[in-house]
Amino acid sequence: MAIRIYHGSENRIEKPIYGYGKKYNDYGVGFYCTESIDMAKEWAVGAERSGYANVYDLNMEGLSELDLNDTEYCMLHWLSVLLQNREFEVSSALAREAKEYLTLHFSPTYLSADVIRGYRADDSYFSFAQDFLNGTISYRQLSAAMRLGKLGRQIVLKSEKAFSQLTFVDAEIAKADEWFAKKQLRDKTARNDYFSSRMNRREPGDLYITHILDEEMKADDERLR
Repeated sequence: MAIRIYHGSENRIEKPIYGYGKKYNDYGVGFYCTESIDMAKEWAVGAERSGYANVYDLNMEGLSELDLNDTEYCMLHWLSVLLQNREFEVSSALAREAKEYLTLHFSPTYLSADVIRGYRADDSYFSFAQDFLNGTISYRQLSAAMRLGKLGRQIVLKSEKAFSQLTFVDAEIAKADEWFAKKQLRDKTARNDYFSSRMNRREPGDLYITHILDEEMKADDERLR
């Protein structure tokens, strides 16, 4: 079975190079794509720079896939992978303890996966995750924040095998004067919703990182689903 995916870039990329890319991306080195062409166009542009939504078909036959949005995983699995790859500023003792605990107890087996699906930690998502680690928002609020503004899920090619099963289809132009404004609006919407009083109102039974640490909660705890 083949799926259609898109990669936003300032360049037309007909043959992505395995092993090329930034080490400190969300899931490490890989080829980061989305199943939304609109999202790819937003990712492709800068304030005054147009780009391309590169279009590919990925043959999924024989590929191992880790879907961090699957029901067997919770938000802390995604966060543990992020903590192991992104340059994360842990400025408080609580955040350092949380990083150590989540990495130890919530890290899925992701290094051997050919393909990974999960949330994309752009600047907004990244700040939401940091707030959770520092104990300023609850687990419920973090989970809700991931859905704000539809900031995007991504699909990442991690292995040489996955790269070999990728076929370039086309590259659609994304014009800066159209798509950068949409990109800013999506981010602004998410941030406004995040800072709204309804979003940030504490609810009875809310779990904070301190509760998770104190109770030594594990991935099979129903409260994390």
